Amino acid sequence: MKIAMIGSGYVGLVSGACFADFGHTVVCIDKAEAKIEALNRGEIPIFEPGLDALVAENVKAGRLSFTTEFAGAVGDADVVFIAVGTPSRRGDGHADLSYVYAAAREIAQSVKGFTVVVTKSTVPVGTGDEVERIMRETRPDADVAVVSNPEFLREGAAISDFKRPDRIVVGIEDERARDVMTEVYRPLYLNQSPLLFTSRRTSELTKYAANAFLAMKITFINEIADLCEKVGADVQEISRGIGLDGRIGGKFLHAGPGYGGSCFPKDALALVKTAQDNDSPVRLIETTIAINDTRKRAMARKVISALNGDVRGKKIAVLGLTFKPETDDMRDAPSISIIQALQDGGAKVFAYDPEGMEASRAMLDNISYGTSPYDIAEGADALVIVTEWNQFRALDFQRLRTSMGRPLVVDLRNVYKPDEVKRHGFAYVGIGRGTSPMVVPIAEAAQ
Repeated sequence: MKIAMIGSGYVGLVSGACFADFGHTVVCIDKAEAKIEALNRGEIPIFEPGLDALVAENVKAGRLSFTTEFAGAVGDADVVFIAVGTPSRRGDGHADLSYVYAAAREIAQSVKGFTVVVTKSTVPVGTGDEVERIMRETRPDADVAVVSNPEFLREGAAISDFKRPDRIVVGIEDERARDVMTEVYRPLYLNQSPLLFTSRRTSELTKYAANAFLAMKITFINEIADLCEKVGADVQEISRGIGLDGRIGGKFLHAGPGYGGSCFPKDALALVKTAQDNDSPVRLIETTIAINDTRKRAMARKVISALNGDVRGKKIAVLGLTFKPETDDMRDAPSISIIQALQDGGAKVFAYDPEGMEASRAMLDNISYGTSPYDIAEGADALVIVTEWNQFRALDFQRLRTSMGRPLVVDLRNVYKPDEVKRHGFAYVGIGRGTSPMVVPIAEAAQ
């Protein structure tokens, strides 16, 4: 099939490359000339494991191309995907749909013959209705079927998620779109990936419900972790104990500094706004957002407390800046609030991240960046693990012990076992790992 992908950002580029790998002919369209020029040179604007090789392979095979020209690619397409950004709108928190609606107008002007127009961007319930209205208004004779097909991609594992999905949700109102979308996803359907057809509004709300539920699950285990610290229990053992229950499942039950990224914060907020507008408030999600917002600075207070309540003039080494490993995405990353709070307390922050330092420079000031964990740990009063990159899972603690000014590890991702760190003469502070039996006093570690 011939596919046009409007938008060459994270979702558009990954989806376009994967559709091309299925054997479809895909043209990715973007108005950002510099981005398209870079893609045509083989330069990938985002970090996603395996994406550069996948793009290169399909460009070489002639199945994937990039352009700023709208009309030709859309006019030739059987299916046009809208994969543009829907950030939180300034002022009220609603999803900003201006890019989606602008794309709908341009598509309407360019389509030829029957065309399925698919909203791949995450959009509030009812957006498909407005997209269809705009297209009918722009060009009454356009023969289109507007479909909802939300993405469920995890940054850092997007290619695997696209090719081996838990499910494919497709919302339709025009039955002609059913066969077309079945053909688009035929390679996955043959591999028995569930292809779930619903109404368009149901599909749109499914995406928000999924992300809000996962955000709530993360926030739940974080609150249990806080309770563990008060009563002397271990949140990791609790996570395993409840996660083995098939009704609950073990994913997204890892206590930490709170959720971030490009999806959960804005999608949870957009769902709250939609619910409020429809006089059906979602109180659990409202509370989830409030708890997560306050948790990030609370993690900075944990670091400050571990240093006897005072970080002024102290050197803090921060490992990990991105909101999760295997991405360069800094959007709403917990590290931002944590570092700002430490700086507010007078700390000197040194940081290292395998992929996120360039993006961090645009968001955070007065940080010294290093070339490795050992570089930034030199003379540090505390080593703080904020993002659980694999590179941080086997640190040489003997080397760190000799170079740090004070042997303290604050592990905000519970990467290490407390006894393992204690054995090397460090004080250890984790998340939800009990009270004093689990934490080595600073004085003892320094002996």
